[in-house]
This record gives sequence, C-alpha cells and structure tokens, in this order.
Amino acid sequence: MSIRPAIDALIRDGHSDASIALRLGCDRSTVGKNRRALDKATARRVDDYRPDRMPTSPAQQAANRARLLAALRAA
Repeated sequence: MSIRPAIDALIRDGHSDASIALRLGCDRSTVGKNRRALDKATARRVDDYRPDRMPTSPAQQAANRARLLAALRAA
C-alpha cells in the first residue's frame, strides 16, 4: 500500500511532517523521505522569503493612507 499520494495531498495543503505522520499513522521520517522523493520544498524559513517588491515602511503606509483618504473626500 502506497501512502505517497496521501502525503502529497497533505503537503499541498500545507501540513507539517509531524502533522502528516500523525494523521496517516506513520513515522515522521517516512513523510520526510516521501517529501524529498516528491521533490517538495521543506518548511520555508523566514530568511528564504523574497518579496516581489519591497514592503512599504510604516511612514509610507501612513502617507498612502492619508493620500487615499484625501482622494475619497474629494470624490
């Protein structure tokens, strides 16, 4: 019996290895091996995050909010 399709589905749903192992009743290392075999990314680390654009600073957010409110009042 292959549990790889079930592991793949749970990985796509965003479950951790420990959560998948608990749900399927297998060892966490089995899930990790299948994750690598399926060539899925492991849990993403914060330093792996690369935004498409630079996030705005709090000062820029406030300026954008003020500009939007002024435009809404003028409309």
